[in-house]
Amino acid sequence: MLEPAYQVDVVIVGAGIAGLSAAHRLTSAGIATAVLEAAHCVGGRMSTEKVDGFRLDRTAQLLSTAFSELRLTPGLDTLTLRPFAPGVLLHRDGRTQRAGAPAAGGGTRGALHVVRALASAPRGAAAAPGRSGTPVGGAVDQARLGAALGRIASTPVERILARPEMPAAQALAQRGVPVRTVEGFLRPLLATLLSDPELTTSSRCADLALRTFASGRLCVPEGGAEMLPELLARTLPPGTVHTGVRVTSVSTTSVATAEHGEIRCRAVLLATDARAAAELLPGLRVPDFHPVTVLHHTTDDPAAVLRTGTSLLLDADRGGPVAHTAVVSNVDPSRAPGGRALISSTVLGTPPEGVDTAVRIQLSRLYGTSTRRWETLAVHHAPEAVPAMRPPHDLRRPVRLLAGLYVCGDHRDTSTVQGALHSAHRAAAAILADLGAAGSLNRAEPAPAVPRAA
Repeated sequence: MLEPAYQVDVVIVGAGIAGLSAAHRLTSAGIATAVLEAAHCVGGRMSTEKVDGFRLDRTAQLLSTAFSELRLTPGLDTLTLRPFAPGVLLHRDGRTQRAGAPAAGGGTRGALHVVRALASAPRGAAAAPGRSGTPVGGAVDQARLGAALGRIASTPVERILARPEMPAAQALAQRGVPVRTVEGFLRPLLATLLSDPELTTSSRCADLALRTFASGRLCVPEGGAEMLPELLARTLPPGTVHTGVRVTSVSTTSVATAEHGEIRCRAVLLATDARAAAELLPGLRVPDFHPVTVLHHTTDDPAAVLRTGTSLLLDADRGGPVAHTAVVSNVDPSRAPGGRALISSTVLGTPPEGVDTAVRIQLSRLYGTSTRRWETLAVHHAPEAVPAMRPPHDLRRPVRLLAGLYVCGDHRDTSTVQGALHSAHRAAAAILADLGAAGSLNRAEPAPAVPRAA
C-alpha cells in the first residue's frame, strides 16, 4: 500500500493512443501509472464498429509506413500495417490514372509515375475543353513533379520547419507549379492527407505531409483502427487501465473522479482531446476542427472489387462530396466477411443533406459501376475529427504546463497518429525528467493502487 501521501506516481487522463503510449514509456521506466478513461472502452476516436462481420472505422485516419513513432512506440511492435498500392489513383475527366508511385524499374524514391491505369469513360470520350485529361499534364510536368517529390523526401524536417509559413493553398500558388498539377494532383492529395479540402493548413505542415507521402506508403492497420489502442492497452501491466472513470478536476498532485473520489499522485498527464482537456484546464487553447464523415458500403459486385485493386482513389474533379475512397477489404481482407467487398469513402467538411445518395452517385462514376444495389453499412460523422493546423501553427506545443501537470495529444503536435504518438513521447520524457525513474514509489507493484468501484 502507498501511504500516506500518494496512491500512484502518475495519473493519465484519457485512454486514446497518446495516453496509452505515454503509459508504456512510464511503466517501462518503473513509474507507477494509472490510466483513467471515462468511456467503457479504450481508443477514443480510433474506434472500430463491428457489423455483421464487417469492421468499420469511425474516422478512417490514414497511416503511413514513414510514421517513425509506429516503430518506436512500445507495445506496437506486433502491429500489422496493410499498405495501399504505391501512389494514388486520380479520377479526372472520365479517366483514372496512377500518380505518385515510384518509377517502374527502380527509379528515385518518390518519383512520379503516371500510367493509363483504367478507362472508366467510354472509348473515344474527349477530355473537357482546355484540360489535358491527365492529372499532372505532359511529360515535362510529370518529370518536374517527380523531381520535387524526390527532393522533399530527402529534405530534413528542420529545413522544412524553417520555411516561410502561409496557408497551403497560397504556398502552392506561389511556387510556380502548373495549375493543372496543383488542381489535378497536389490539391486532392493534400486535402486527403490533411483532411482539409480548402487547404487552409500551414504550408509547413503540408510540406511535412508531402514528405511523408514521398517517403513511405499509405496504409491501414490490419483489423481496423482500434488495433492500435487495443494492442497498447493489452500489453500494459495488468490493472493499469481503468475504464468508466470520469475525471472531474485535476491538479498537480491529484485528480477528482465521479466514481472514486480523489486519487493522489505525483503528476497528472491530460491525454484527452483538446476540448475535454480545456474543460479540465480552463484557458487551455482549443483549436478549430475539420469535420469528417466516413461512409461504409458493401457489395458482391466483382467490377468494383477488381477495378481499383488495393489503391486509394481520389476525385480530382471534386465532382461530389467524396474526397477519397477505397475497396478497403482488398487492402485488409479481415475487414469484411468472405465474398463481400467493403468500400469506405471519406467526405471532408460539412456533409450535404442526403449525403448517402450524393455519395452513391459519385461512387458510381468513380468505380464505373452501378451502386444501386450497394448496401449502406454505416455513416459516421465526426464534427471535431481533426484539429486544424492553420498558420501560425506550433508543431511542438509545450507538453509541460508546470511541474506536475502535463498534456499531450494530436492537438499539441501534428494532427495525425504520428503527432499524437510523438506528443506522448515528449510528455513521457518530460515527466521522467521531472520525477526521475529512480523516484518511483512502488517500482515492484504490478499495478497502481487505484480504488475500485463498489
